[in-house]
Amino acid sequence: MQNESKKDNALTVSQLTELIKTMLESSFQNIILKGEISNYKPSSSGHLYFSLKDSDSQISAVMFRGAASALNFIPKDGMLVQVRGKITVYGPRGNYQIQVSSMIEAGAGNIMEMIEMRKRKLAAEGLFDSARKRTVPFFPKTVGVVTSPNGAALRDILNIRRRRNDKVSVIVFPAIVQGENAADTIEYMIKVANEYNMCDVLIVGRGGGSLEDLLPFSEEKVVRAIAKSKIPVISAVGHEIDWALSDFAADVRAPTPSAAAEIAIPRKSDIESNIENFKSILFSEIQNKTNSLRLMLRNFDPENMQTRLQNIEQKYSERFDKAFDSMKDAIENIIKDKRIKIKLCLQNLENCNPQNIFDRGYSMVCDENGKIIRKSSELSNGAKIKIKPAEGLIFATVDKTN
Repeated sequence: MQNESKKDNALTVSQLTELIKTMLESSFQNIILKGEISNYKPSSSGHLYFSLKDSDSQISAVMFRGAASALNFIPKDGMLVQVRGKITVYGPRGNYQIQVSSMIEAGAGNIMEMIEMRKRKLAAEGLFDSARKRTVPFFPKTVGVVTSPNGAALRDILNIRRRRNDKVSVIVFPAIVQGENAADTIEYMIKVANEYNMCDVLIVGRGGGSLEDLLPFSEEKVVRAIAKSKIPVISAVGHEIDWALSDFAADVRAPTPSAAAEIAIPRKSDIESNIENFKSILFSEIQNKTNSLRLMLRNFDPENMQTRLQNIEQKYSERFDKAFDSMKDAIENIIKDKRIKIKLCLQNLENCNPQNIFDRGYSMVCDENGKIIRKSSELSNGAKIKIKPAEGLIFATVDKTN
């Protein structure tokens, strides 16, 4: 009987859940909660699903379309917010959550603040400069992919490669893309691809996830490895709304891994179509050129060839005669000018000839050593002198000076 009594007192799971639901929902009807948004997932119906967390704990949250429509900002992972709402319990899973009725921004979350600080630091070093970004090759032979070998991102890339161009090879560099060791493996695989020059373009990324899941792609070591890569890098992290610091360091940012594959791998049918078009254009150009040359050659038959050559020769002959006459006149003018200059120089030399001065009655007096005497004070009585008139020499002795 005692065992039967105990059985009658046992609660069902639904009863316990209903008791907890009643207690929680009646006790927490209007609470204000501050936390960092994580794993934000807006639905197509307009409802917002996310988690609020701090350094130690987290709680699921939902904001229905009516309340969400009143927001004056767009929530995102890492944002620090303050919400007002009530605690509700979802019986089928036994989970409790906060149903948010209003939400305001409360500043930057810890993760976002850390990423922003890191972004400013790396930007100041020039790692994000557009001048250092390179162009992705138009037709790579090999595309490298640094991602999880088991993830949806790789499957999407391989499917797009199969659909667009099966002539392009894909090398997978397997990496852990979330968690404690993710940044180390991503950095290592980027370095391996570069050290052995294993591909023409490198896709680095993963599928969508929470801000924490994408955090390895914002680690400083990963960003620096991308910036140092000699191989052009396409960053493809998460979905359209997601971003990481690898997006800023990469040569190209793709909104999704699938988009990265479409950027890196040209569509083979487009290339073949372009080749056919260029082939047609080239053939048409050759035909037009050939026909044009045939028409030109008809004008050079033997009957008028001599006339054409004579016309050409006459034109150049006239130019030659004019150039010859012009050159002859120029040389004659130069010779005439030189002769005039030479005549003037001879005249100047003639005017400066000392003999002409002697011919006019002047003489030059020297002492016995040949020194020219310019003043009487330079001689004393009895000094021997030489006098040079226009012709001959006179030797004399000084009797008196004045």
